[in-house]
Amino acid sequence: MKVAVVCSNGKVGKLVVAEAQAAGLEVTGFARGENKSGAKNFVQKDLFALTKDDLVGFDVVVDAFGAWAEPDLPNHSKSLAHLCDLLSGTKTRLIVVGGAGSLYVNKEHTAQVMDGEGFPDAFKPLAAAQGKALAELRKRDDVQWTFISPAGDFQADAPKTGKWIWGGEELTLNSKGESIISYADYAAALVEEIVKGKHIKERISLVRA
Repeated sequence: MKVAVVCSNGKVGKLVVAEAQAAGLEVTGFARGENKSGAKNFVQKDLFALTKDDLVGFDVVVDAFGAWAEPDLPNHSKSLAHLCDLLSGTKTRLIVVGGAGSLYVNKEHTAQVMDGEGFPDAFKPLAAAQGKALAELRKRDDVQWTFISPAGDFQADAPKTGKWIWGGEELTLNSKGESIISYADYAAALVEEIVKGKHIKERISLVRA
């Protein structure tokens, strides 16, 4: 299986590259800077400069784009739209590293995590930008997409446990009442979805078991 990891130099991107290569997948990293991901195959190219030809032949493209500075937040939608346009009408699956703010907290799906009183103000612009990107992605019937939201507490440096629970559109808690996942477990679970491909045109989510 051939996998492209776009923005492979990021924290999640690097871990996805490592997990995918460990699983025996043929991985190519794409990033605008020099290769820092450990990808055996690498193309130095900005995401917005990618063309359809760059992504031909891949079974799965992983979108590991991330932006946190407020002026850059619209690029969540712009970058995802660009990748969708490149993959439009193909069989190549697109797996998106998403956010938790857009997960629902009620069965009616009228309230989201980012709407809650306790949601940090500092993260609201990012959550809104990622939520907008997801809303736009849902309209793309021409792309074989999957959007994976982490748990509410997404921990960059926490260790890999190898144990997680898959959820759907709603915020899922583990048996301890926690909504937590490490980047390492998230990357491992994402690679599981790469291999199994069970959630086409769905948003799914993760929490540590």
